[in-house]
Amino acid sequence: MKTLHFAARINASPKTVWEVMIAPDTYRAWTSEFAEGSYFEGSWNKGDRICFLGPGGGGMVAVINESRPYEFLSIKHLGEIKDGVEDTQSEAVRVWAPAYENYTFSSDGAATELAVDMDVAPAWEEYMQEAWPKALAKLKALGEGN
Repeated sequence: MKTLHFAARINASPKTVWEVMIAPDTYRAWTSEFAEGSYFEGSWNKGDRICFLGPGGGGMVAVINESRPYEFLSIKHLGEIKDGVEDTQSEAVRVWAPAYENYTFSSDGAATELAVDMDVAPAWEEYMQEAWPKALAKLKALGEGN
């Protein structure tokens, strides 16, 4: 497992960036860079269960490990969802789970620096290296009202 790091400077407050990042409609927009039609079911409070899904119903099951609005969000990925069935116990999942996806929001008063640190299995590294910059560019545009 490798931890990848990405960052974007967004000309908006941490509150705005946070809200744009997790609101259902804008979440769909910026995460379309990973898979068109991406969405989530659940909520973003510490301890809450959340599923990240695609239009075919497959995706990831996770829990919100930490949630400090406008400061820090940590997602603990627990497994996969295939054909509507959660898998958190198979050997294929246990190789990488749990995996963390952490968002850190820092402000200098004029803009927000959003840092993303994500644990990635080797098979997904190239894909994430390509998708994350595009997703953050879209999140930046949404956060800045463009």
